[in-house]
Amino acid sequence: MPRRRTAALLSVLALSLTGCGAQVAHDDTSAKAAGYPVTVKNCGKPLTFDKAPSRVVTNDVNIADLMFALGLEDRMAGYVMPTYKGDLDKVAWRDAYDKVPWLSKKAITKEIALDAKADLVFAGWSYGFGEGNDLTPASLKKLGIGSYVLTESCRNGGSGSSRGVMPPLEALYTDLENLGKIFHVEDRATKLIKDYRRQTADVRAKIPKDGHRPSVFLYDSGQDKPMTAGAFAAPDDIITKAGGDNLTKDVKDSWTTVGWETVVERDPDVIVINDYGTPSAAQKKKFLLSYPPLADVSAVKNHRIFVLDYADLVESPRNPAAVTALARYLRTVHTD
Repeated sequence: MPRRRTAALLSVLALSLTGCGAQVAHDDTSAKAAGYPVTVKNCGKPLTFDKAPSRVVTNDVNIADLMFALGLEDRMAGYVMPTYKGDLDKVAWRDAYDKVPWLSKKAITKEIALDAKADLVFAGWSYGFGEGNDLTPASLKKLGIGSYVLTESCRNGGSGSSRGVMPPLEALYTDLENLGKIFHVEDRATKLIKDYRRQTADVRAKIPKDGHRPSVFLYDSGQDKPMTAGAFAAPDDIITKAGGDNLTKDVKDSWTTVGWETVVERDPDVIVINDYGTPSAAQKKKFLLSYPPLADVSAVKNHRIFVLDYADLVESPRNPAAVTALARYLRTVHTD
């Protein structure tokens, strides 16, 4: 993709920005847009828009899903993501992936945003934003490009760069509500949130009443140390609302690593594999079943290993369906 950094482009993209990354620019006409300005709270900071962004670039499948679920594909300049999109047959917005340009299968960069003439980049900390690649709301602000940070990824002021500021599904509902206000699709956002809350409530009503909750370990990747989900990653809420008990719920972070000794000591009843294609879910399962330290772990001994897509397990509109699918599996575990 050609990299253009012309003064003319920067002039077109020039925005007046505030908060943690974006007050979308306005001229005299856009300042008079009906219903604006709109201010939302993003990662604890106010974010003000004088008009609806019209050239949004998203990073990763879950963030594109958020835009598509709200019917906002016409507001997008494109999306950045690897080849793995999960099972698109399960989602109502499948056609949107063919309508919106796929800008890159590699990491999002400032050059991609500039080339797309983006007025807003929607990404998250370690979901595209990061100091190491010099792609942050602050660096985009200097280029006149606004930012919105995925709520699941908000930094929480803990040790290092730990993330998460609210229960994971509340993060989903927060972003849907915020996007509804930013783009004036409040009715659609409200309906989605209502439907998702009802879906998870229906699942909770079917959880066995005897108090037994199978313990569940989320396995993302890693052989020396496993990547897993702490209290602020979507799997914590998915597991809990499905009737399970997240093995690493005490880790006050979102996606993070733990030691295998923690897994062995806590002895999960079930392991959920996060499938994003490479390595395959089958390869991950083979590793778990053959890794000697796990030989006596209940989930391994009983071959209780369940697979969900990556797009199901990061903050996205696919989370409620993942709750339903996992709950169905956990009920079989409960009755064994």
